[in-house]
Amino acid sequence: MGVPVGAGTDATRVSSYNPFLSLYWLVTGKTIGGLSLYPEDDRFDRAKALGLYTVGSSWFSTEDGKKGSLAPGQLADLAVLSSDYFSIPEEEIKNLESVLTIVGGKIVYAAGEYSNMAPPALPVSPDWSPVKQYGGYAPSEGPSIAGVAACEAMSPHDAKHSGGDKAHRSVLRELGFWSLGCDCFAY
Repeated sequence: MGVPVGAGTDATRVSSYNPFLSLYWLVTGKTIGGLSLYPEDDRFDRAKALGLYTVGSSWFSTEDGKKGSLAPGQLADLAVLSSDYFSIPEEEIKNLESVLTIVGGKIVYAAGEYSNMAPPALPVSPDWSPVKQYGGYAPSEGPSIAGVAACEAMSPHDAKHSGGDKAHRSVLRELGFWSLGCDCFAY
């Protein structure tokens, strides 16, 4: 139908910014707590879910053709994961972690065998982020429920997304919900 479709987390507004929780939901149809919400016919295979999260979402941030796939001329941002997303059991997708993340050709995060390459930690931004209150993610010793937001720490989304930027097409126009082109997606 020509309608752009992308996947994301809604950042820290209503959910975790952990992309693997969103990928887990798209693939299994289950909540982080394990409640099955969708039949198999309404779920995505792993490749399609990842494509929606990467290439699909680049359109919404007005960066299609610039990021979202490993191709000449696109940004070379990448992550080395703790396990193989395509071969681990579905239930383990939510526990994936990056052990090495490269953005703009620079290492921005490193853990495990790559920890000697880790840059110094950055301050939490925005300062209202729930991560500032509960400390963010840490390597788990078993299955985790990482991503449960600290609701009391949340505040309204930054005012720049309230529809004042007329360069972007609005979604739910008269309600001023948000506009397409918002670059706050965490994908």
